[in-house]
Amino acid sequence: MKNKYDQELLRFLSEISTDKAMSDVLSNILTPAEREELAIRLQIFKALKSGESQRDIARRLDVSLATVSRGSKELKYGKPGVSKALKYD
Repeated sequence: MKNKYDQELLRFLSEISTDKAMSDVLSNILTPAEREELAIRLQIFKALKSGESQRDIARRLDVSLATVSRGSKELKYGKPGVSKALKYD
């Protein structure tokens, strides 16, 4: 994100200390569809990191192959944030 509110958002989210509080905040700021999309995206990253094939992931999660391919490109060429975070999962 490159807008002026990005740092404030990051600080706000990083100060949330419990799963319950995070769940409540996400429910307040995201629509159910947005939250589901983020959850699916995380599952895609985890499956890719574990070596599951893109086609199997797409089939299992009922998403398009293009969606999984986008996740794969992010892991390979994007910023290392997700890869680093998944090491602690």
